[in-house]
Amino acid sequence: MKSILSKLISLIFFVLLTFSLYSQSSTPPPTPPGHGTNGNQCSSGGGAPIDGGLFILLGLATAYGGCILYKRLKEHKNRELIR
Repeated sequence: MKSILSKLISLIFFVLLTFSLYSQSSTPPPTPPGHGTNGNQCSSGGGAPIDGGLFILLGLATAYGGCILYKRLKEHKNRELIR
């Protein structure tokens, strides 16, 4: 039963993966002639800053790790008290 469920999940995963690959856009159209010669060139790399979100993510990960560590230490102390 477990192998059938595993095969079914992997089949669904690969089918969904192929749909996402088909939905990828084609190559972008070529740039018009003279693009970038008059200072009208787009900035490279998008423009979304990641520094604020990165610090929030690191803070949440630290808090989560601290919570797990606190729970494990609390369980360890409870085990010592029972003995």
